[in-house]
Amino acid sequence: MHEEIGKTAGAIWHILNQRGELALSTLKKEVEGVSPLFDWAIGWLAREGNIVIAKDKRSIRLRLSHQSSKLAAAV
Repeated sequence: MHEEIGKTAGAIWHILNQRGELALSTLKKEVEGVSPLFDWAIGWLAREGNIVIAKDKRSIRLRLSHQSSKLAAAV
């Protein structure tokens, strides 16, 4: 299971790195995420401090954190 969660987390990270901030529902479609794997991957990235989760009026929005953005610039 760890490998599948890691692959999903990697896909999420790459899409946020390419597209910037996205609504959770849009991100899930882009990743073609399936529950609960997608949810676990989001949790993993959040716990590691790689993403920022913000509640908008009607949606949840995600973006890479500053530390994760610096990693992207170095790669």
